[in-house]
Amino acid sequence: MKEWKNYVSAIQEVNSYRNRIKSYVSDRNDLLNKGGNKNTPPFTKKMGSHVTFDKQVDNIDEEVEPESFDTHDTLEPRIWNDEKLSPKIREKLLKIATDFMKGLPAKVSVKDITLTGSLANYNWSSYSDFDLHIIVDFYELDANLVLVKSFFDNARMRWNDKHNILIKGYEVEIYVEDQRESHKSSGIYSIMRDEWIKKPKKYQSEIDFTSARRKADDLEFQVNIVSNLVNAGRLKLALRNIERLKRKIRNMRRAGLESKQQEFSVENIAFKILRRNDILGLLNDLKTKAYDSMLGINGEDDGIYGDR
Repeated sequence: MKEWKNYVSAIQEVNSYRNRIKSYVSDRNDLLNKGGNKNTPPFTKKMGSHVTFDKQVDNIDEEVEPESFDTHDTLEPRIWNDEKLSPKIREKLLKIATDFMKGLPAKVSVKDITLTGSLANYNWSSYSDFDLHIIVDFYELDANLVLVKSFFDNARMRWNDKHNILIKGYEVEIYVEDQRESHKSSGIYSIMRDEWIKKPKKYQSEIDFTSARRKADDLEFQVNIVSNLVNAGRLKLALRNIERLKRKIRNMRRAGLESKQQEFSVENIAFKILRRNDILGLLNDLKTKAYDSMLGINGEDDGIYGDR
């Protein structure tokens, strides 16, 4: 497991570097506050907003059609043949998952490869994608499951960002899932075994899109406020709210998937609206912007490093 040990060592070095940076910032602030030359260059200028999110925030008002959440009488016919995955598509998905795992610096055995999400259900739409889940045992790498999850998340994010594979017009999104993780979905198909693990059922009740839209609108409004905080230089306050919102969105979706309605719950539909409007991506961008600005030394520190 030489590659895994190298990865762990690299993570430790990065964390050590970040701690040194934080220590340097703290020491610099103390020195500036104690020094006799107050308000002297280069610390007299306010930090400029070198990245703005106005355009992104404006885009969150884009309307999502309620019809895009309608259910169908059949599974996506270009993907499924009599409730069996198309052999050609199955072959492609297996190849993608295998190539992804081969490209990792640390080797781990694959327990299963599954397809889940709306393309394994009756609520597929033009917004759907192939949720390709690779099931592994995190303990095969390390007992630190948080570190292992971070390793796989970073690897899949790099892969998803690098590749743009379309199958029948749908993007392929890779996830690496621990075999002990409880995955909430009403439709799960084993691509390796070519059989259903959990067969989806047609949803009969009407979807409460109005309530879902209301929930999404409220969260989008809060993201807009956070964007204003970042642009105003109130970075610590912004970061706290970013983490709060991400936690709230995560818990909202979990509650929806664990409810009787599962994928068709108000909470999960609200999550999908946020994802389609790229609000989740905007939150990550805002977090990166706030973090980079906090560690920069471009302007006056008052209010930037302070807990406002």
